[in-house]
Amino acid sequence: MTTASDDTERLRRWRLLLGEAAENSTGGLRSTDDEAMDGALAALYDRGEPDPGGRRSAGLGGSAPRVARWLGDIRTYFPTSVVQVMQRDAMERLGLTQLLLEPELLDAVEPDVHLVGTLLSLNKVMPETTRATARMVVEKVVREVEARIAQRTRSAVTGALNRAARTSNPKLRDIDWDRTIRANLAHYLPEYRTVVPQRLIGYGRRSQAVQRDVVLAIDQSGSMASSVVYASVFGAVLASMRALRTSLVVFDTAVVDLTDKLSDPVEVLFGTQLGGGTDINRAIAYSQSLITRPTESLFVLISDLYEGGIRAEMLSRIASMRDAGVQVVVLLALSDDGAPAFDRENAAALGALGIPAFACTPDRFPELLALALERGDIGRWAQSL
Repeated sequence: MTTASDDTERLRRWRLLLGEAAENSTGGLRSTDDEAMDGALAALYDRGEPDPGGRRSAGLGGSAPRVARWLGDIRTYFPTSVVQVMQRDAMERLGLTQLLLEPELLDAVEPDVHLVGTLLSLNKVMPETTRATARMVVEKVVREVEARIAQRTRSAVTGALNRAARTSNPKLRDIDWDRTIRANLAHYLPEYRTVVPQRLIGYGRRSQAVQRDVVLAIDQSGSMASSVVYASVFGAVLASMRALRTSLVVFDTAVVDLTDKLSDPVEVLFGTQLGGGTDINRAIAYSQSLITRPTESLFVLISDLYEGGIRAEMLSRIASMRDAGVQVVVLLALSDDGAPAFDRENAAALGALGIPAFACTPDRFPELLALALERGDIGRWAQSL
């Protein structure tokens, strides 16, 4: 049963959604805060052609001072998630991206992964007066992402490497008694009230040597912006683990090895150049040259699979890596952006090779890494997403 206050709130929301055209049918706005919110929405959405569905349509002047004031208003009256959507509309639909080259405006923006992607696409044309501010924005987002995923990634990878080191012929001090007893319950002797183990399970002695090689190859075409941000942070986290030897390459029609920058993911990101064509085959060829221990290596290709190079060679190289013993994972996206656009024909061809191609969110990626390092069934896991 709805109350009068419920009806009033619903009409208020419809009025804010539909704009001034709905003033008479919804009863209008009743507070100065609502009027300020309506003004911020109108500045962005009420100056273009009418939307076919009757909703607000886009339009906002390109004056930097005016936009800066508007950015301050929306941060006052809307939650961060809504602010980020409105910023994205302003940049993508209204051609305000160029204004991000002004430090004063950049200071007013609410940072998020999509904004970082936009800044990286402007990297080569960014004036020095803006670069320092842009770096601070990128660094803030990177640190937030790092705080979100770093500990879970280290825990998942460490657990996977420890499990992979488990041995069936351990020394006495290395026996995992809990797992050994569970594995030998069938050999319980009631008269002696004990288990006689037929198989011992334990952990191998920990070694300071590198246990696995990980190569991340990241497509830096414009549509992969969010994936580039997340993959760069994951690469930096993995590079901090001594049990792994991590390499990171980014590619469009050329390949750039950013492994030497992995100690600082912000440096990695400023080493990328979003946009341009794509030559996946060339990136895979370079990645192959980094793999010296195939059976101890994990290769992660992050790409929408729109190939501008030689498709047949690309598929042949991936099959060759798989046949040599490399664990191959192909991600169509590593982001929270929902279902990605991708080349379905190439994805199907990889699936026919036994290498599923799928999208993964950053929160699930540590789990995927752990499974891949243990050589688990990636295809079955992907079906559960």
